[in-house]
Amino acid sequence: MYTLHAKVLDRNTNAELEPDTEFNIKIHDINDNAPRFEKEVFYASVPEMSEVGTSVVTVTATDADDQTYGNSAKLVYSILQGQPYFSVDSENGTIKTALPGMDREVKEHYQVVIQAKDMAGQMGGLSGTTTVSITLSDVNDSPPRFANHSFRVTTVESTEIGGAIGRIKADDPDVGHNAEMEYSIVGGHDTFNIITDQATQEGVIIIKKALDYESKRDYDFRVEVKNTYLDARFIHGVQFKDYATVKVTVEDVDEPPVFARNPYIIEVHEDTAAGSFVGVVLARDPDADNKPVKYVSQNMDPMQAGNYFLGFYGSELILTKDIRVWNISFTS
Repeated sequence: MYTLHAKVLDRNTNAELEPDTEFNIKIHDINDNAPRFEKEVFYASVPEMSEVGTSVVTVTATDADDQTYGNSAKLVYSILQGQPYFSVDSENGTIKTALPGMDREVKEHYQVVIQAKDMAGQMGGLSGTTTVSITLSDVNDSPPRFANHSFRVTTVESTEIGGAIGRIKADDPDVGHNAEMEYSIVGGHDTFNIITDQATQEGVIIIKKALDYESKRDYDFRVEVKNTYLDARFIHGVQFKDYATVKVTVEDVDEPPVFARNPYIIEVHEDTAAGSFVGVVLARDPDADNKPVKYVSQNMDPMQAGNYFLGFYGSELILTKDIRVWNISFTS
């Protein structure tokens, strides 16, 4: 708005012929400014599986033209790219979900192009655009599943209690805490336990009780895996757990023979002649009952070091020389 004051004067005398006249001059705006967004790229996220019409983000543009005159600064928003997944409110630029069941595990990232056009969107209006990068955030809508429902684990009988003998793993396409799992043995087990490795989300099978190849060589048990955290919106009609069978095979370790008794106490008369039978000791190999065992006398005559006084014939003890006092032990 401009204000102009004018007078009428006599050219010769400079006398005022008419009083001051005020002129108010208003310059009418023309549409010479296009709408502009604050950023070229906006970033936003929305949970997967959101209901249609869920608000994602609002992006607005500004127009330097006069908002009080005509439609030069009256903006209308539209979506140029991103349908049918998203829509935009034409009046305020709010982007909303437009498709049900949008699954992050199927498609996670979307590029949406929004246009703001002045002149109320009419033909001839000027426009500006921006890109909105939208990411679907994860919810726990996928249960854990074993790719294989049977696992085989092999271990040696000498494995220490508390030792890990193998790992199994279920898959969960979710991420973060939505993919955290817990493993357990159905009904428990006397010999084995399974714990969850929080770093890898694997089930680690460990020993609870000493193994013995000669007593039991094969075990099998059922393992359950389930999500640690559940989302009540998605548990209806879906079992958020799975099962697998684990078969454990115990391998033999070479073990030393074991005497039937320890110690053996054998009494012999002091005048027993050399070559006399004095007793029998028995040992067995725990790895194989029918495997031969060799017997050797360790202790020597305490009065004449290096001279054996006792020998074996099979498992029978034979006196090899006359002696009055001795202490003996045996190895097999």
